[in-house]
Amino acid sequence: MDQIFVNLKDWLVALFPAGRQQELVSALISVAALIGTFAGLFALTTVLERKGLGRIQNRYGPNRVGPYGILQPMADGLKALTKEDVVPRSADQVVHFLAPLVLVAPVFLALAVVPMGRNMAAVDFDAGILFFFAVGAATELSVFMAGWSSRNKYSLLGAMRAIAQMISYEVPLILSSLAVIMIAGSLSAVTIVEKQAGYSGLIPHWFVLTPWGFAGFILFMIAAAAESNRSPFDLPEGESEIIAGYYIEYSGFKFALFFLGEYIGLFAASGLAITLFLGGWNAPFPFLTWIPSYVWFFGKLLALIAVFIWVRGTLPRLRMDQLMNFAWKFMLPMALINLLTAGVWHFTPPGLARWIICALLVFGPYVALGRTLFESKKLAKRTYSYAE
Repeated sequence: MDQIFVNLKDWLVALFPAGRQQELVSALISVAALIGTFAGLFALTTVLERKGLGRIQNRYGPNRVGPYGILQPMADGLKALTKEDVVPRSADQVVHFLAPLVLVAPVFLALAVVPMGRNMAAVDFDAGILFFFAVGAATELSVFMAGWSSRNKYSLLGAMRAIAQMISYEVPLILSSLAVIMIAGSLSAVTIVEKQAGYSGLIPHWFVLTPWGFAGFILFMIAAAAESNRSPFDLPEGESEIIAGYYIEYSGFKFALFFLGEYIGLFAASGLAITLFLGGWNAPFPFLTWIPSYVWFFGKLLALIAVFIWVRGTLPRLRMDQLMNFAWKFMLPMALINLLTAGVWHFTPPGLARWIICALLVFGPYVALGRTLFESKKLAKRTYSYAE
């Protein structure tokens, strides 16, 4: 069962003549599998998120279209396809049309290097992690294209805020990944997963179970939330301030593509977090290795998505100054300190002393930076008065 999809693909490819045709068919099957799987996961996530937020906020989620509202994504898709596509008269027609396509294409390309099971990476090459971040940077271009081409001041303002946020949090996102690359000694996503295979008794060799790995995982997930414009970092679409941000002038299927791109980007970032820190397709316990590897990958992915939904329903939106201060005054120093901690972990002999030293190297700066940022706000004690 673990290799059923791999064997099915090999069988389909073998039906064609060897050479260029088999290479082309193999690529088309991989592309179709990626798009179909994650497009379906996108539809499932939208309804689960709306139901989850409804439960958190003590209200109903979708419950009309289909049993328990499970066909709501189909209704939303039909609405997006049939809704009128309104383009501003003064907009740059070509750039306005290309912007959502430029957003969606790179995130699917990034997914191609994420291994979703044993022998289930669409593309496996030595610089896979580098490729992931390289194509992911194209999303910033698409955001600027959408804001500038709309010829709307609110749209442009939203685009500039989004780009500032994405660039600011992309730095700690990459730095938190460098710690894993240093320890694994490879930029290949498959090799990094293989480095986390094996167990010490019942404890897996996942990087997240080390002081530097746990700190790197938290930093990575925070930065990934900001990169994906997820709450509490959803300032680019602050309705009360800039009226939906850089895609205010988009409607119909183009708007749906932006929506799709953000969710697929979230899946890609979560998939990379699983690859780097959570053992990839490896089971959490040795007695569960009989379960297919792809089940573990997608189980971990759904768990991370549930955390993102929980955070969205719990935390309020940050102010722009808070967001930028947090990125440059806390996230960036902590990511650099975590790189140092990973180096100390690598060159220190195994044992309790290594755990204590690395834990102090992470926890000490965390407390110091947190107190510094908190005290700089000069927050006074609040007093409340009530009308008599």
